[in-house]
Amino acid sequence: MRRAGICYLKEEIGLAVDRELVRDDQAPPGVVAGQAARRVLLPLVVMALVTLGLGLLITRVLGHSALIAGDEAFSREVAQERTPFWNQLTHYGSMLSDTPVIIVLTAVAVIVFRLVFRRWREGVFLVLGVCAQSAIFLLATVFAQRPRPHVPHLDPAPPTSSYPSGHTSAAVAFYCGVALVLTLHTYRHAILNAVWWLLGAGAPLTVGASRIYRGMHHLTDVGWGLVLGVFCLVVVGQAILLRPIPALSWRARRTPVVESPRAGAAAR
Repeated sequence: MRRAGICYLKEEIGLAVDRELVRDDQAPPGVVAGQAARRVLLPLVVMALVTLGLGLLITRVLGHSALIAGDEAFSREVAQERTPFWNQLTHYGSMLSDTPVIIVLTAVAVIVFRLVFRRWREGVFLVLGVCAQSAIFLLATVFAQRPRPHVPHLDPAPPTSSYPSGHTSAAVAFYCGVALVLTLHTYRHAILNAVWWLLGAGAPLTVGASRIYRGMHHLTDVGWGLVLGVFCLVVVGQAILLRPIPALSWRARRTPVVESPRAGAAAR
């Protein structure tokens, strides 16, 4: 009878069972982070190796290829169209993902999520997402060392930190990460979800375009920054946000399964 009741519950509610289980989970931050680390370690290591391999391919094999020449030509064309207005506008666009800004915004978001949702799951997700892309970005910049575009640079930065665009990947991890958290808590409100993702996706695109305009990254650097940010967001989000921590969903364990008359009759 109990098994029949569970089957009936899953048939009637479907994916909402997992959604509500995740929303109600109250596991402490250390447990959430520990479980998530075991789930995301292998995918992130693979992504780090792919990112590093692509960077070495660009810098040591394809240095004189049409792809790299096209990258440089595009950067020169963009630099030739600069104006004081766009110089100022892209300054603020790039600032959206400056390291101090992302650190402060992430800390604030973690505190707000804790106060509003009364748990650490969302905060741990955001911190791990931002840290994951940052670690892979730093690894690639240390070993790949791709020079920045050969155009006047509008921002100070190390000359061999072009690939990948850390500003872009950090923007995806933070802004899209916040949008994902909000969407999971307002999934019944289509307009709100559209707003979250308009802002969440708009920020990384603005940052990426600004970095190209300001001569800080090639087009391919920004493109891989987007890929890196999305990958980290999906992997960490799948591990933390989209399923409960095993054996630690205390509210779910304490909630009895109510058997429907139809399920009881089926069991008999």
